[in-house]
Amino acid sequence: MNHFIRNILESTGFVHKLNNKSISTYSYAKAYFDLKIVSKRYLKDIVLIILGICSATFGFKGFLLQNNFIDGGTTGISLLISNLTNFPLYLLIIIVNIPFVFLGYRMFGLQFVIKTSLAIIGLAYCLAYMSFPNVTNNDILVAIFGGFFLGAGIGFTMRGGAVIDGAEILAIFLSKKIGATVGDIIIVINIFIFSAAIYFLSVEIALFSMVTYLSASKTLDFILEGIDEYMGVTIVSTHFAEIKTMIINKMERGVTVYKGERGYGSRGEMADVNILYTVITRIEMNKIKTEIELIDPNAFVVIHSVKDTKGGIVKKKALKY
Repeated sequence: MNHFIRNILESTGFVHKLNNKSISTYSYAKAYFDLKIVSKRYLKDIVLIILGICSATFGFKGFLLQNNFIDGGTTGISLLISNLTNFPLYLLIIIVNIPFVFLGYRMFGLQFVIKTSLAIIGLAYCLAYMSFPNVTNNDILVAIFGGFFLGAGIGFTMRGGAVIDGAEILAIFLSKKIGATVGDIIIVINIFIFSAAIYFLSVEIALFSMVTYLSASKTLDFILEGIDEYMGVTIVSTHFAEIKTMIINKMERGVTVYKGERGYGSRGEMADVNILYTVITRIEMNKIKTEIELIDPNAFVVIHSVKDTKGGIVKKKALKY
């Protein structure tokens, strides 16, 4: 391994020299492998966030803004205020989301806040300086496709480990406090938003805006397979002890260990195996997959949707990235 790569590995903390002692080639190779996995994860996050920003911007400028339609969540609040006051939308997107970014710091940690802040600033920049033609003035098409691109933008950004609509952060926070599901809280928030739209705008615009929200919501569901669902993760690995420690210490999640048997080979040989099970949020899914791969690239991992949870520590303390 060349000297340049060794310097990178040492400066990024993937390998550490102890008392100026030499480090084995295996240690550098392992660190290089870990660096590749982490770099790949961050690159994927960046691409997803940029794609989300572009999609949301197109939904705003190509459909919603020219027709005075709004959406739910903080984007809906920003659109409603912009329609009533002519205050620049790109500034409102930042201002309205500031309290939720601070709330996100308490729940998800500094890295989540950095990603979210950059995503929101990126969206504001695109709204201010990027231009798109008004695609159509047909109200039905505006409501459906404006919601589609906006929902896709929110969904891709969440897949990248950030949010551009702070309502999701508030909903997750309140779900821990009052025991309601995230989906139910988002519905209540949007009832207030669309009621204000009926009062300040018109019944017709409010109704079309509800169509926009439904379109955005269904698109978001399609990309994320449900915002109010948790993910159950089953892991089978010979490095189960290291993975269990990672889940407890790094992910700050509870883990259950099952004793089982594994069948393998053409004759169906059986062997004892420890099976790990934990429940995480969707924003954490990409991180746990990366952490497992760093420990055991050959681990057998099954991830499935969980509608909701009760008890445990899933809702008590969120991930610190």
